[in-house]
Amino acid sequence: MTIALAIPVRPDAVKLTDTPVSFGDSSGMEWPARPPAVPLGDQTSSGPHITLETNEPGIRGLFGYRPETAVPLKLLSEVLLCGDSTLTRGERELIAAYVSALNRCRFCFYTHSAFAAVRSSDGMSVVELVCADLETAPLEDKLKALLRIAAAVQEGGKSVTARHVTDARDAGATDVEIHDTVLIAAAFCMYNRYVDGLATFAPDDPSVYLARAKMTDGYVSIPYGPQEGG
Repeated sequence: MTIALAIPVRPDAVKLTDTPVSFGDSSGMEWPARPPAVPLGDQTSSGPHITLETNEPGIRGLFGYRPETAVPLKLLSEVLLCGDSTLTRGERELIAAYVSALNRCRFCFYTHSAFAAVRSSDGMSVVELVCADLETAPLEDKLKALLRIAAAVQEGGKSVTARHVTDARDAGATDVEIHDTVLIAAAFCMYNRYVDGLATFAPDDPSVYLARAKMTDGYVSIPYGPQEGG
């Protein structure tokens, strides 16, 4: 996926942290003025394929509809994105956002790009640069190598090659980090298809996603149900 962006590439690698950072005027967030400048195709306009019991968008509406399946799915996200790891939460959220962008899943991309952006002093610009051209994005070599693995998983599991793994190890990635990258990418292919396969709605207003992105609690602590707001 490539897009044209008038954003300068920093010579130093961007850091993505575990917790939200404070932003200055040059953060590149520009929230809530605009969504990320990444092409995702047309918005679903016909409404969900099934009748949901809530107006919540994306996977949130599906979690409210089927709480029995929501519990394990939320637990998986909790472990992969918020659990103990040598990868920061921001780095893991970026992997989730990148895979969601490759799958053109508006709701998951907007959600997890926001979670990644608030954990970088470069804000949303780093997410956009990664989606525009991973190779020139201002990231450390290890994270780039892991994102290449994630992109290969998005194409298909067998697209991950020994070279992908060797390059990641050479850049400093551990086997656990490689394992978790593959599982995050695979899980978000599932989440993306779950959300889009049932034609759920994804608001284009970035402020919908920003409030939750600033939360430091994990996914299990976020309630879902017919009475919950966006």
